[in-house]
Formats: sequence, structure tokens, C-alpha cells
Amino acid sequence: MARWARRDLGGDHVGPNPTDRGKNGTKRSVIVEADGGPLGVVVAGANIPDTKLLKQTMDAIVVDRPKPTDKTPQHLCLDKGYDNPTGHRATAEAHYVAHIRRIGEEKLDKRKRKRQPVRRWVVERTLGWMSKCRAILIRYAKKSCNYLGLIQLCCDLLWYRRQHRVSLLR
Repeated sequence: MARWARRDLGGDHVGPNPTDRGKNGTKRSVIVEADGGPLGVVVAGANIPDTKLLKQTMDAIVVDRPKPTDKTPQHLCLDKGYDNPTGHRATAEAHYVAHIRRIGEEKLDKRKRKRQPVRRWVVERTLGWMSKCRAILIRYAKKSCNYLGLIQLCCDLLWYRRQHRVSLLR
């Protein structure tokens, strides 16, 4: 749910990137629907753990969410980084049915070999689409509200392209 962006100019919501020799960076935490359409996004420093951004990311969803019922529960697929009390508590408070792979648990096929995750690529694909916009890949905005606005504009563009593609197929 998160991707790093380099940040050398200072500003707010930046922190040392743990994967890039401690250089300052920004993390984008995105929640998407089943087909990869972005529903909400949050910006934070690169040193903030993903699990601490989960509640904020779920609160950032811009679409009115249908009320979950026993017949129609709402599912949320998360990776192993959210397998801790904070992640479980945030999904329970939001009334989601959480699908979190346990740390140390691997999905095996019938021949007892490791299988690749099936649903995780949807989020990664959306982050890849967002990274095609240079102002998002490399953060030029000093203020995090301006950077978040660019990301939200990119999300709108992704939804427009998806709708336009569907209307061309009809």
C-alpha cells in the first residue's frame, strides 16, 4: 500500500527513507478497489510504518461506503506488514473483514511449493500508474498539501481514463 518518493528539498511530511541510505523521502499510502481504482490516499514521511497509516488511509476514502452487513461484508486484503495489533484493531474498528497473511505463513500450492500473492499486484499496479506522473515520482512540492493535491489529481485522471476506456468498449 505504500511507495517511496525521493525528497531532498525539505518540507513537511518527510522522513529518512530506510531503503535509500537515510535520504529524506515521502510515503504514499493508497487504498484501492478490486480492479485497482484508487479510493483514498495519504502522504507521510518515509520512516512511518505502513500499519500506522492504515486508519488514516481508510478514513481518506472519498466514496461513500455501503453499510457492511452479515450478508454483504466488506473485505480488505493486506500484506504481512499489517499482521500486528494495530493493523487488526484498525480493520476491526472500520468493520472490514481483514484478510492478512500471517507473518511466517506462506501460501503453498498442491505440490507444497510457494505461490505468489494473487491480490497484492493490484495495489502495486496502481502505484506504478501513479509513478508515470513525474511530479509524483519525484516530489518537487515543498508543502505536503500540494503534493497530496497532485496525487489526488492523478487518481482522478486514472478514474477518467478507466471510464473513458469502458465507454469506448460499448
